Amino acid sequence: MTAEYLTADALLLPGLRHGFFTRRGGVSTGPFGALNCSLNGRDEDAAVRENRRRAAAALGVPAGALHGLHQVHGTAVAVLEEPWPEAARPRADAVVTRRRGLAIGVVTADCGPVLFADAAAGVAGAAHAGWRGALAGVLEETVAAMERLGARRDRIAAVLGPCIRQPSYEVGPDLRDAVLARAAADARHFAPGRREDRWQFDLAGYCAARLAALGLGTVAVLPHDTLAEPDRFFSYRAATLAGGGPVGHQLSAIALAT
Repeated sequence: MTAEYLTADALLLPGLRHGFFTRRGGVSTGPFGALNCSLNGRDEDAAVRENRRRAAAALGVPAGALHGLHQVHGTAVAVLEEPWPEAARPRADAVVTRRRGLAIGVVTADCGPVLFADAAAGVAGAAHAGWRGALAGVLEETVAAMERLGARRDRIAAVLGPCIRQPSYEVGPDLRDAVLARAAADARHFAPGRREDRWQFDLAGYCAARLAALGLGTVAVLPHDTLAEPDRFFSYRAATLAGGGPVGHQLSAIALAT
C-alpha cells in the first residue's frame, strides 16, 4: 500500500510537489499504525524509516532528501541550504528552502501543519503551528524567512492541513487568557465550551487569520479534524482522552522539483 496523502489546489503549482499525509499506508503497528513519521517517538526505528521512505517516494524524492526538524513548540525557523544529517536536525518548528530536489516537512498530531510556497521565486516552507507556536509568531517568522530567500509575500500560497478543529478542541482559561493578552479581538476564535470555564478554540481559524493579516497571495485551510477522524489521522488529544500512551504523528511536506 502506498502512503496516502491529501493535496491542496493552492499548492498544485508547476515545480512543486506536496502532501499532507494521513496515517494510512505505512508499516508501523499498534498506536503508531500505520504511517507514523515521527523520529522522536517510541516506534520501531526501521518502521519509521520505511514510512518516511514511502512518503518521500510519493513526493518524488529519495528517502535521504526528506528533511525534518526536532520540533519544540517555538518560533525558530531553519534554512535548508545543504542537506543536514538526521541526527543533527535543527531544533526549530519551521523550515524554508530554495534548494530543488529536497523535501522539507513537519510532523503533527493535532497541531496545525502549514505548507508555504512562492513558486515564481522557487521558495518553499513548512511550519508546525500548535497554539503556543502560532501565538508566539512561528507563521510570521516563516514568511519572513522566505522573504529573505527571495519570496514575495503577495505571491506566497499558505495552506493549513489537517488539525484539531474547534468542535473537538476544548481549552481552559490559561490558553484563552494567553491568546487574548495579545489581541482582545481574537476572542472571536473561542466559542462557549460544554463545561463551565471551558471554551472551544478554533486553532485553524486563528492560524488562518494570522496568515491573512500578512497579506499573502493565498491562504487556504483543509477541512479535516484530526480528533474526529481516528481511522485517518493521529491525534494526541484522542490518545489523552483514551487514557494516554504513545501516539504517532503524520507528516506534511513540500518539495521543489528539479
